[in-house]
Amino acid sequence: MAEAVNPPEVWAPFGAFSMAVIQGDGRIVHLKGQVALDRDGLVVGAGDMRIQVRQTLDNIRDVLAAMGGQMRDVISLVHYATDIDAFMQAGDIRKTYFAEPYPVTTTVQVERLYHPELLIEITAVAEIPLTRFRRPAPHA
Repeated sequence: MAEAVNPPEVWAPFGAFSMAVIQGDGRIVHLKGQVALDRDGLVVGAGDMRIQVRQTLDNIRDVLAAMGGQMRDVISLVHYATDIDAFMQAGDIRKTYFAEPYPVTTTVQVERLYHPELLIEITAVAEIPLTRFRRPAPHA
């Protein structure tokens, strides 16, 4: 059975979703699509793809860290960008978060995301080694 994870280090879910779901014994983790929201759920970098890519990747990093994960554990990413050209110009930022072997990626352009100021959403799948994995404490 899958187990939901909603770490307090990132913005709180406001709908019928979890920030991540742990599959099986806790090694495969599926992250909800992350966007450029700060811990309080406010949009960061309105109109600036580079700032939003950085905040979105920070959110992915923070969700993984809540379970003992690291960015190097990411095996797959899907990017939903409202402007694929602007997103491609932020490739250097991604290289500060990932090293070879890079995760497999898919990038698609979408008309818009759920909030009109958001430019990018990234979802990830990671495999956290059991030697580092820890289940987050349940929320009250």
